[in-house]
Amino acid sequence: MFAWLVPLLTVLFWLGYRQIETYIVQPEAVLVLGGEPEREKFAAQLARQHPNLPIWVSGGSPKDYSRRVFAKTGIDLSRLNLDYRAVDTVTNFTTLADELQAQGIDSVYLITSDYHMRRARIIGEIVFGSRGIILKPVPMPTERSPESIDKSFRDGARAIVWVTTGYTGASLGR
Repeated sequence: MFAWLVPLLTVLFWLGYRQIETYIVQPEAVLVLGGEPEREKFAAQLARQHPNLPIWVSGGSPKDYSRRVFAKTGIDLSRLNLDYRAVDTVTNFTTLADELQAQGIDSVYLITSDYHMRRARIIGEIVFGSRGIILKPVPMPTERSPESIDKSFRDGARAIVWVTTGYTGASLGR
């Protein structure tokens, strides 16, 4: 009769636990999702507050621009890791999940625009969560409305497919 209650409660407890972990665990890296140059400027300010954390920029601006932004803020460029393999938000996470896990990184500051954060968190919780990596979101304020929930569902499903098969589905939209 209430067989549906156990899976529902399991998911709710897991999500609650993950949310609590976000407050307890100190991030060990900064992850910036590319797509807007302003995100890298925003990340550079956060990186100044955390001088010992490596910085990962996934699918960001051209190398010269990224290096200039971080150097201008006084960031040691040896902390900067520029990764251009991602072609969309799902691959921002799938291209780095195993690499971050291999480096022993268990938690990251996730930087993206506020309107994009819901979708990024859903994907990140699934992909990085499958590797034991916790996200601590740091949204960059904008004037834009949040993305449609449809995109979040679609890309959340793609993330689940990646976790189970290794396939991102990135080539389908091309």
